[in-house]
Amino acid sequence: MIRYTITRITSLIPVVGVVTAVVFGLTYLSPGDPAAIMAGDYATPAQIEAIRERLQLDAPVVTRYLQWLGDALQGNLGRSLFSGQPVLKLILSRIEPTIMLATTSTLIALVVSVPLGLLAAHRPGTALDRFVLLFCVAGMSVPAFLIGYALIFTFGVSLGLLPVQGFAGVDQGIGELVRHVILPSIMLGLTQTALMARITRASAIEIFNQDFIRVARAKGLNEFTIIVRHCLRLVAIPIVTIVGTSFAALLGGVVITETVFAIPGVGRLLVDAIQHKDIPVIQGILLLSAMVYVIMNLLVDLAYPIIDRRIQYT
Repeated sequence: MIRYTITRITSLIPVVGVVTAVVFGLTYLSPGDPAAIMAGDYATPAQIEAIRERLQLDAPVVTRYLQWLGDALQGNLGRSLFSGQPVLKLILSRIEPTIMLATTSTLIALVVSVPLGLLAAHRPGTALDRFVLLFCVAGMSVPAFLIGYALIFTFGVSLGLLPVQGFAGVDQGIGELVRHVILPSIMLGLTQTALMARITRASAIEIFNQDFIRVARAKGLNEFTIIVRHCLRLVAIPIVTIVGTSFAALLGGVVITETVFAIPGVGRLLVDAIQHKDIPVIQGILLLSAMVYVIMNLLVDLAYPIIDRRIQYT
């Protein structure tokens, strides 16, 4: 296991190299000139060129990439072209709402989807099974922003029970945090719930048809014990995979959810940076998002032998 872990970590080095090159290249291939945007509509060509020279935007691409990569390896992601603040500081100031949304939506998806998928797989073809399938199709088909506006209208406008915009941090109390997070978490977790429930159902149906399940039933074990001790452990493998990739994607910035509920998270920061062609901020967010993906995939791989001891890495 230790040898495999070292090998996997070593194999990440070229992956990270490719990721940094792609992030840097895509940013500069996008249309628009940040120097012209900073200068304004009435700037002269000389003023635009002066800004371009000050920001070193006229330097060769390879030179800019190597300098940016060297700074990034030291934890320096540069400074915002417009606010002048360090990019890492900007991201960290927006990371709390995104982490809270990603965590709560993932927890909601797990709590709802796994029992639904197991119950549907245990009684395939029944009314419950059809309901779960309908829920999965609807959850993966209906646009998330429609669910968000429906939640806002129902619980915010009509009933007035929950706030519909903004974010309350932990420093304002757990109660306020939960009140501000619950609606966007439901909106964000709906697609996750539908996907996890469908995968859980498909995996559990296959497991329930295995011989060892028939042997367990022949020994007189009750269905609850069979589901918890025998089925759930095997179903956990695909669930962990989905949770890892989904959580990494959510940490990258839940743009639609943060926009609908006016939450100042990383997603909103990325949208603002794209509108202003703030290249260092865009690069910083994309780079950190890619690193989260890489790390989560590594953790998921290392979790497989812990969940199922039949899996052995050499």
